[in-house]
Amino acid sequence: MSDMLSIEVAYALEDVQYLFSEKVKQGTTVIEALNQSKLLVELPGLVIDKVGIFGKLVSYDTVLREGDRIEVYRPLKVDPRERRRQKVEEERKAAK
Repeated sequence: MSDMLSIEVAYALEDVQYLFSEKVKQGTTVIEALNQSKLLVELPGLVIDKVGIFGKLVSYDTVLREGDRIEVYRPLKVDPRERRRQKVEEERKAAK
């Protein structure tokens, strides 16, 4: 059995998506993989706040498994609760 894992690193902006295939050693954590990834070569100033594997939030110290796709999430522009409150407010005004 090989001591290398095949993983992917994904990041998306509004107009461009990045998806890199990477090879990492078994036992590599999410943050270790990100620090050696092609993503940080392409976007060296990228601030990584939240990450997930296949849409599920994970911590930086999560150990990767074969085939995992690390997803780097952008910060939300608007808090979902605030957006919902604004929508309800607009609906109430429209109903008057």
